[in-house]
Amino acid sequence: MNLRKIIGIFSLVVVIAGTIGGYILYKQIFSPNTKFSENEVALYIPTGSDYEEVQNIIRPYIEDMDKFNSVANKKEYPRYVKAGKFVFKKGMNSNDLVNSLRQPVPVNIAFNNQETLQRAVGRISHQIEPDSLTLLEAFTDKTFLEENGFNDDNVLSMFIPNTYQFFWNTSATKVRDKMAKEYRKFWNEDRLAKAKALNLTPLQVSALASIVHKETVKKDERPRVAGVYLNRLQRGMKLEADPTVIYAMKKQSGDFDQVIKRVLYKDLVIDSPYNTYKYEGLPPGPIAMPDITAIDAVLNPEKHNYIYFCASVTNFGYHEFAVTAAQHEVNRQKYVAWVNKMGIKR
Repeated sequence: MNLRKIIGIFSLVVVIAGTIGGYILYKQIFSPNTKFSENEVALYIPTGSDYEEVQNIIRPYIEDMDKFNSVANKKEYPRYVKAGKFVFKKGMNSNDLVNSLRQPVPVNIAFNNQETLQRAVGRISHQIEPDSLTLLEAFTDKTFLEENGFNDDNVLSMFIPNTYQFFWNTSATKVRDKMAKEYRKFWNEDRLAKAKALNLTPLQVSALASIVHKETVKKDERPRVAGVYLNRLQRGMKLEADPTVIYAMKKQSGDFDQVIKRVLYKDLVIDSPYNTYKYEGLPPGPIAMPDITAIDAVLNPEKHNYIYFCASVTNFGYHEFAVTAAQHEVNRQKYVAWVNKMGIKR
């Protein structure tokens, strides 16, 4: 056999071997390697995880772990494990899967309508990695509170209900600092000027807005309700807001799950700085997390002479407003009769 023929056969063998090797490599790297039916799944890699822990987390979603491990090792992923939330899409190959584990995706955090700081951080802790205790410690840090003008009573004012993006493994202190930054951004020059015109600080606006928020779920009515309370403040009257009594009762008992639909005369004497039937002025902090419409209702109140209001029994969800005590008493009696008819005792 001449040399040319030998070289030809050798070359053919090399090509065939290369083709087979390339096919095997292709199957290893680029063939689909998932085994879930959903279009995509979210995975969470805790802070400090090593490659073995990652394997345990992703194994239920991987068709062939040997293929995945081979590609992961080639791309040196085991040396650079990242924590966070990651997304696998149906039909991804091993190369795509490894690349996905290098690209954490943000999570959207929402926490509206919370009545206490404990509940707010508890809500947040269900959406990111830090637990509620770690978050609570961060938000109640004395140095942080002093530097940002908050205290234990009014720190809930910092939470402006909205949707915020964080990486899942963001630390508690970074979450806290971001919320403080968002609070300062929210209180822009326009809102600060409106608060000053009302002779209120942003913290006082938040406290009053929380009462307005609790008084009515009707956003279009909130400016009118805010106007009533501002009229009372300007006249040196007590706010006498039922939601503050309910909050004082819950705070005193420690049970914020209880449902109180009716405030009784005996409740009005509860000794709490949050009871605006007993103490003049605003409570020391918000009685709930006011949403933006409630805050802006206080900053942009309806101008009127109303001093009183009572839940309407004909236009449910709204209120009847009155200028005089006599007018208000008529409305109040209608409401009391309706409550009694409904059998609402508490």
